[in-house]
Amino acid sequence: MKLILKRPLAFFDLETTGTNIGTDRIVEISVIKLHPDGTDEVGTWRVHPGIPIPLESSLVHGIYEEDIKDEKRFKELGDHIAEFIGDSDLAGYNSNKFDIPMLMEEFLRAGVQFDLENRHFVDVQNIFHQMEQRTLKAAYQFYCDKQIVNAHSAEADTRATMEVLLAQIEKYEGHEWEDKKGNKSIPVVGDVEALHKFTNLSRPVDFAGRMVYNEEGEELINFGKHKGKRVEDVLNAEPSYYSWMMQGDFPLYTKRKLEEIYKRWNGKRVAERQQARPAQQPPVAASPANEAQPAEPAFQNNSPKSSPQISGNQPYKKKEEPAKPVDDDMLKQLAMKFGKS
Repeated sequence: MKLILKRPLAFFDLETTGTNIGTDRIVEISVIKLHPDGTDEVGTWRVHPGIPIPLESSLVHGIYEEDIKDEKRFKELGDHIAEFIGDSDLAGYNSNKFDIPMLMEEFLRAGVQFDLENRHFVDVQNIFHQMEQRTLKAAYQFYCDKQIVNAHSAEADTRATMEVLLAQIEKYEGHEWEDKKGNKSIPVVGDVEALHKFTNLSRPVDFAGRMVYNEEGEELINFGKHKGKRVEDVLNAEPSYYSWMMQGDFPLYTKRKLEEIYKRWNGKRVAERQQARPAQQPPVAASPANEAQPAEPAFQNNSPKSSPQISGNQPYKKKEEPAKPVDDDMLKQLAMKFGKS
């Protein structure tokens, strides 16, 4: 069946700094513009993203920062790319979820007019997934050529899963597989450890995939604004991120793994502080020069007009006055006091 076109269909693919549409950037775009007469023209552009390219992304698409350091920014290329695509419909693999929104984000940032209205979008991945369903029922039919009896009962589905795995091992015996880096291997074998590695290629730290391991076995954040960053680097720069995740709506196992990383990170910090702390000086022996001396008075005032003050630990003594000579008045007072006249 021939593909009938009423206007050009632009197949395109992006290589980017990451998968976050809001914060990541394009580093390469390639467009094959297929015309109704069967001819095509190709346009490929390397783009300076204006932000660092994470090593994990470079290992996937092979584009490193030194490869694009002299390239133009998207703002300088956007008008030319939009003109090349023209009024074409758009096609790609997973393009509806990623490539088209990422391209539009770049056009909008650059202030380039590119209208998606009245265009058709063909996502080849959606055709693949819908025609070759990824359900257990479809897998059982494909690998075992059987229909599941009592589908969706726990035992029937479990037995079907077991039979599918055994059929996969038989079907793919000796079959070569190539990963995104071009490494070739025969991964589907009758060995559980090998099957574990092949079925966990994303290398999740937690089963939810909120954190993943990089090539060096270090934990990376796998979502949000810190996607692609080492967890320990995020804790160094933003310690409150730990509390936010622990109090947030994340799976308990994700929180458990994050807590393990936090304890390890905090232990390193404590050890570093202890190493940086200067050694305590030994106590200095007492000598006549540094023996304890009596405390100085807290306050002294020799002014004759001031009230008497307590100086240091000395008790207050009333000021003594000189004795007066005995006179007739004093004798009369004494006589009255003792009842004598």
